[in-house]
Amino acid sequence: GSAGEITGIDIEEAGAGVDIQIRLKDAADDRFQARRRHLAGPVGCGLCGIESIDEAMRAVAPVAETGLALDEADVGRSVELLARHQTLHAETGAVHAAGFYMPGTGIVAAREDVGRHNALDKLAGALARAGVGGGTGAVVMTSRVSVELIQKAAAIGSPVIIAVSAPTALAIRQADEAGMTLIALVRGEEFDIFTRPDRITREAKTHVA
Repeated sequence: GSAGEITGIDIEEAGAGVDIQIRLKDAADDRFQARRRHLAGPVGCGLCGIESIDEAMRAVAPVAETGLALDEADVGRSVELLARHQTLHAETGAVHAAGFYMPGTGIVAAREDVGRHNALDKLAGALARAGVGGGTGAVVMTSRVSVELIQKAAAIGSPVIIAVSAPTALAIRQADEAGMTLIALVRGEEFDIFTRPDRITREAKTHVA
């Protein structure tokens, strides 16, 4: 194809993003339709196959206030403990993990997959099968945080999501709208809190002279 096969471009602000409509000549459009993929229920990518910005950015109901609170040490501990459940990653170095951390208990469930969305889907199923309420702990991810992961964590009912890598701007916005605590860029005892810091308490430190 070439740029000459484009007959027009319409760009429209769509609130959460930009809607770009590209019109093609008939022959080019026929080729595009012939190669177009129709995806049914993809899970490897949270947004693949979605053609509406509004659907991709669908509103998430605020998570219930369950009284869940973590201290600063819980954040680093959750990531450290999740690493112990990454047996497949230890062998391949090529998969993500999602875990569920409960203060005072540790990681009660963890799942791995080459796709971060899949790993979280597996975790959601494991929690449901075990009868573990999402509001009792934090979702812990080894990946970056995209808006789809916020949507899935909110569906689980967890008010806290912890990740080792950075969140996207849309993820931060949606976590804030859902009333979730978003913690990312965890490196040992250091981390950044992007939304709802009130669920993270400082540890009392005793100094002996």
